[in-house]
Amino acid sequence: MFLFLLIAVTIIPAIAVAVVLLQRNNDAQREVVTTLAEAMAGSIAEAIDRELSGMATTLRVLSTTPSLANGSLEDFYDRAKLALAGTGSYFILLDENYRQLINTRVPFGMPLGPTSDPQSAELALTKGGTVISGTFFGKISREWVFNVVMPFVPENGPPRILVMTRNAETLSDALSQQMLRGGWNASVVDQDNLVIASSFMSSDVGKPFFLDLRGPGMYREAEPREGVAGGTYMSIVDKSQYSGWQAVVWASTASIEEPMRRSLRMLLVGGLLVIAIGTAAAWLLGRQIAGPVRRLARDARRLGAGEPVHAIDYPIAEVATVSSALAEAALDRKQAENEIRLLMREVAHRSKNQLTVVASMAKQTARSARTFASFQDAFQKRLYGLARSTDLLIAGGAAGVELRELLAIQIEPFCPDDADRLQMEGPNIRLANQPAQTIGLAIHELATNASKYGAFSSATGSLALSWRVKDEVLTIIWREHVPRLRRRTGRRGFGTEIIERMLGGTLDAEISRVFHRDGLECVFKIPVDRLFPDDAKAASDAARPD
Repeated sequence: MFLFLLIAVTIIPAIAVAVVLLQRNNDAQREVVTTLAEAMAGSIAEAIDRELSGMATTLRVLSTTPSLANGSLEDFYDRAKLALAGTGSYFILLDENYRQLINTRVPFGMPLGPTSDPQSAELALTKGGTVISGTFFGKISREWVFNVVMPFVPENGPPRILVMTRNAETLSDALSQQMLRGGWNASVVDQDNLVIASSFMSSDVGKPFFLDLRGPGMYREAEPREGVAGGTYMSIVDKSQYSGWQAVVWASTASIEEPMRRSLRMLLVGGLLVIAIGTAAAWLLGRQIAGPVRRLARDARRLGAGEPVHAIDYPIAEVATVSSALAEAALDRKQAENEIRLLMREVAHRSKNQLTVVASMAKQTARSARTFASFQDAFQKRLYGLARSTDLLIAGGAAGVELRELLAIQIEPFCPDDADRLQMEGPNIRLANQPAQTIGLAIHELATNASKYGAFSSATGSLALSWRVKDEVLTIIWREHVPRLRRRTGRRGFGTEIIERMLGGTLDAEISRVFHRDGLECVFKIPVDRLFPDDAKAASDAARPD
């Protein structure tokens, strides 16, 4: 869906911009075409003026012929016919009653009737100048014609009227010379709105022009005159200054707008084609994405179920990245589960060991206790010592426990307020959890005995605790200094059990206990490889020279 929206957001604005640019281009083209049409209309009007002016000039030349003045009509007929040969024009001579005396369309002497255009002849006599008629149907020519009429008044005799007549269709040559295209047409219309010549249909000659040209201006929107069906038209009108005729260049609004419509149709078809192609591409791309996404969802469910997930090299880089991340997450989860299982086994193992130690502590404490109160006090203190060791082991985690911290936390409950009575000295050594627990119990028992019988039982006793590592052996020296040492009983207690069994048996420690006159001295020598955590041991092995 988002791919389709992306395609729509990309294509639709582009199509809208194309429509705007196309409209502007169409307006510019229409302006250019209109300018050309104006030039065509002006050119047609000028061509008509030249034709009519040439006909009037010919009439003036013929009026100077001597045979016309002396009444030699046959001679004048021959001269006029010879002068107009090949021009498409014909000469007519009228008397004062507008009857034809000669007409070069027919042989001389042939009976002739009155002129078909008496109005122009009358106007020429009245004005005393040249008159351009409109189009009319000639009786002799049987064609639509127009006349250029000029009066002639001889010195002796009645006035005569000189007429140069011409078929209207001959003006079509002036229209055909124009470059009319794109639905544009040209017509010449006389003063009575009758068509003299047209590039559209020759049958329109002599008929009223179909457009209503009564609006002002050269460029206008015209509609068909009343009673004529049709749409709107664009027309450009230029009026002939010599004759009063109008040169009209016109085209239907539909034909003018057709290029625009055609371009819009092509743009619409092209846009639809682009949208179809884009939609197909989006569908194909969606399928290419949907398959890997479904597989990613399946891998995610496998990850949630704890099943293994393998990375797949998808063609889409982003999907391949997610697949790799899921595979890594599955591997990390597997490793985490393995670590949790290991920790759970370790907890179970430690719990069993703790229960064993607690049971042994209870038995030994019961053996040495004379009353329930003394048993409760001794057993409680030993449990507290075990708890403190456990807290320290938990805080250290897999990294192990610092020996200094272990010794300090076991001695702290029995240590007097005078800090000078306890001296601890030795390097920083990190122990594994199990050896740390065993050593902690042993130190707890020594501190308990010191508080009962040794350094901490009097107000002036002191304890010096030191340790060192030499030749892969950890040596711990417990030395008490007691000014008045009490006599010790030879009975074996729980402390002796812890020291001899757990330190000696579990850690392979060498134990020596000496009672000096001023106090007890215990020395423990423990192999280093039984004390360090695995990572510290590995680091030590790696650093050891071959």
